[in-house]
Amino acid sequence: MPMDTAQPPSSAADLLFKPRQLRDLVRGVPWLGALSDAEVEALLEDCEPRTLASREWLFRQDTPAEWLHIVISGAVRLVRSAGDGRLATIRCVERGGTLGELSMVSREGVYLYSSEALRRTHVLSIPAARCREAMDRHPECRAEFMSRLALELTDRLEDMALLTQGDAMSRLVSYILRQLPSGRSNEPRVVRLTIPKRWLAAQLAVTPETLSRLLGKLRDSGAINIDRQRLTVLDEQKMRDLMVVDD
Repeated sequence: MPMDTAQPPSSAADLLFKPRQLRDLVRGVPWLGALSDAEVEALLEDCEPRTLASREWLFRQDTPAEWLHIVISGAVRLVRSAGDGRLATIRCVERGGTLGELSMVSREGVYLYSSEALRRTHVLSIPAARCREAMDRHPECRAEFMSRLALELTDRLEDMALLTQGDAMSRLVSYILRQLPSGRSNEPRVVRLTIPKRWLAAQLAVTPETLSRLLGKLRDSGAINIDRQRLTVLDEQKMRDLMVVDD
């Protein structure tokens, strides 16, 4: 089945599709960082900017994986269908994130999950064949690609461990800590909760009501402060201490 047809870009979206912004977007993919300026330009000639409406599917699980996608703006959730037809939310991807890397190493050449826009979303679609060619020309690109896949696998293994062994608070705290900016700082660190609460709850395997209650418990303990979509971590150790408390 081909990719769902996306809506044509609006005039406001055209601002997101300027060549310089698209070049920067490609440069921001770690495993494409070794490409020369000329190679990036050649790659962009075959790319397609796409605009998705809220709740529109970008691609479906088990369909031919002909494209790799970079999120320009908006947000996309990745879901995998179980044998009984139920959908499990894997994670959500926002600006600069990539979709479809796992399919590039899939023997069947199909997408291993589906992706759905959570709101109006713009993506840059790159032919998967061109990405493979780039990795064939640049061993450093291939090495970085495999390193990123290993990190992705590690994250998914952590998710599995939490879903099978941890309680709801453990899953939430672990999620927040993984979103924190890297590096040590004496200043409070900030996480932006930009995806809809119901999808974050689905990713953590809790109800939206439970998610709200757990965030309230973290706030009341003094571990975090929440101002709309801005979550500030005030005391990381308090958060870790609450991980051992049953929800």
